[in-house]
Amino acid sequence: MIRFFTRSSAVVNSKSLNGTARQPDATSRCKIFVGLGNPTPEYAATKHNVGFMLADKLAEKISASEWREKFNALVAESFLDGEKILIVKPQTFMNLSGEAVAPIMNFYKIDVENLTVAHDDMDLPLGTIRLRPKGSGGGHHGVESIIQHLGGVQNFPRVRIGVGRPPQNWTVNHHVLSPFTQEDADKISAVIDELVEAVLCIFKEGINNAMNKFNPKRQRTII
Repeated sequence: MIRFFTRSSAVVNSKSLNGTARQPDATSRCKIFVGLGNPTPEYAATKHNVGFMLADKLAEKISASEWREKFNALVAESFLDGEKILIVKPQTFMNLSGEAVAPIMNFYKIDVENLTVAHDDMDLPLGTIRLRPKGSGGGHHGVESIIQHLGGVQNFPRVRIGVGRPPQNWTVNHHVLSPFTQEDADKISAVIDELVEAVLCIFKEGINNAMNKFNPKRQRTII
């Protein structure tokens, strides 16, 4: 079962006890995973929020810290093989995601190659996954916002999660902002479990090895 965490759930302030923001260790190695979605409870179970769902599951898997509010985002931290891992859920709403991601990247001095972004993708059938090493936003406004706020840089890995095309007579917005059916939610839950391992592989072995291990040779749907 997928657990949904909203802005009010398990959040602590990012400042230290004396009220000043803690500075990152400039010598530390750091990677960042960004799951895209919309804040507030009414969007928690929608197709557009599969990035948030993956972020929550990843945070649970690697025993990350409580979610903290930083730079218009919820941020959880952990370590993996000596590297600091930041898990980020922008709270700007989808189309402005870059306004949260870019300041975090700058603050922690993270190279763009160490950024991984997960998002819903209507061009993939429901339950299909696809890892990419780089590319344009492909019409996804959240990804396009991140690219824009990173100065047009596109060479960061993507985790694409298929949610399928809208049914007949449905608009795109209606489709992505509607919840999954129970049957589809079960499929997405299985996908999220597999993608946690894919993201860990990206962190440990790089995007190319992760693509070889987790990308279907043909469009494969997890049932």
